Amino acid sequence: MNFLDKITLNPPVPLKKGIAYPFIEMANVGSYQREPENVDTKVYSSGSRFADGDTIIARITPCLQNGKGFYCHNIGEGFGSTEFIVLRPKDQTVDSRYLYYLMQTNYIREKMIKSMVGASGRQRVNNDVFTSIDISFPKIEIQRRIADILSAYDDLIENNRKQIKLLEEAAQRLYKEWFVDLRFPGYEHTKITDGVPEGWDIRAVSDFGKVITGKTPSTSKPEYYGGNIPFVTIPDMHNTIFPLSTEKYLSKQGANTQKNKFLPLHSVMVSCIATVGLVNITCDLCQTNQQINSVILKDEKELYFFYFAMKRIKSLLDGVGSNGATMTNVNKTKFENIRILYPESYLGNHFFELCHPIFQKILILSKENQYLQQARDRLLPKLMSGEVEV
Repeated sequence: MNFLDKITLNPPVPLKKGIAYPFIEMANVGSYQREPENVDTKVYSSGSRFADGDTIIARITPCLQNGKGFYCHNIGEGFGSTEFIVLRPKDQTVDSRYLYYLMQTNYIREKMIKSMVGASGRQRVNNDVFTSIDISFPKIEIQRRIADILSAYDDLIENNRKQIKLLEEAAQRLYKEWFVDLRFPGYEHTKITDGVPEGWDIRAVSDFGKVITGKTPSTSKPEYYGGNIPFVTIPDMHNTIFPLSTEKYLSKQGANTQKNKFLPLHSVMVSCIATVGLVNITCDLCQTNQQINSVILKDEKELYFFYFAMKRIKSLLDGVGSNGATMTNVNKTKFENIRILYPESYLGNHFFELCHPIFQKILILSKENQYLQQARDRLLPKLMSGEVEV
């Protein structure tokens, strides 16, 4: 049976121009993640349109290769990036959740990737590829059982994600209250002059520790890659605090060609070229590419303060970066000289003690999600092929 006998591509959704609807941009879509990270509201003018029960898949490189897509559930009618393909079952013989998981299989994704056309770096799926996909859908009862099994994993993952978000928001509210709104313990009895409380000072980023700008080992030498040393790039930094996995890994040989680029545990990484203002904390010895400036902190008790300080300066990074025709670039010198209001040490230490258990819980939940995703992804092809019966 041909794929398009049962599935509609980019089905009509009656959105009216000038009216606000739920909006999902590509940046808010995770890799192999059933639900989007965030749903905004935006006035509709153009874009891909979708409704509850639809499956949405990225059609552009590298988003497709990175597994970006989601299942529209409890969103209603909305729209998003023009770089989405929207799929919907034509009738009740195909379960909409089963279709979402079918689109995660290597069989479908490899055909989509091989069909991509266009200039290097901006290639898109040729929709004609779906006319060449032949597939046999199992009985609807089996589809639903398969979807139930895989959804159970995704339900746990989504619950953990929601907990992570609430935990980070709690710590961020405390940071804002103390260090932005200046409602810190004892503020009533502290003199504040020109926005600087007595005993506080203004520090440069370089005062917090050693700044490292990453570098990419020669890609013409395959022996430099494929090891077990994480090599963090900007796509690895989206929608996470701790990058537990990376698209690329360096061999010991490759990493040792630039020994001065190693980042130890609990360094803070900040994206400074193109997509600026993403902030991560290292959870293992790693290296990054040249789009990321990192700080190896002198005092680990400044970790969470510095993390939130970096998250607040995205607009500043946009301002200090050199804006060329294609991207913003915040070089090492400009990054090192960014100024930050810093509290008295007792207050910074107190903030660390309050935040540390929060971030430890976030790390535990993140690792649990990584395990759940791996278990789900091992099971998915076995269920789809019938190797595991339901």
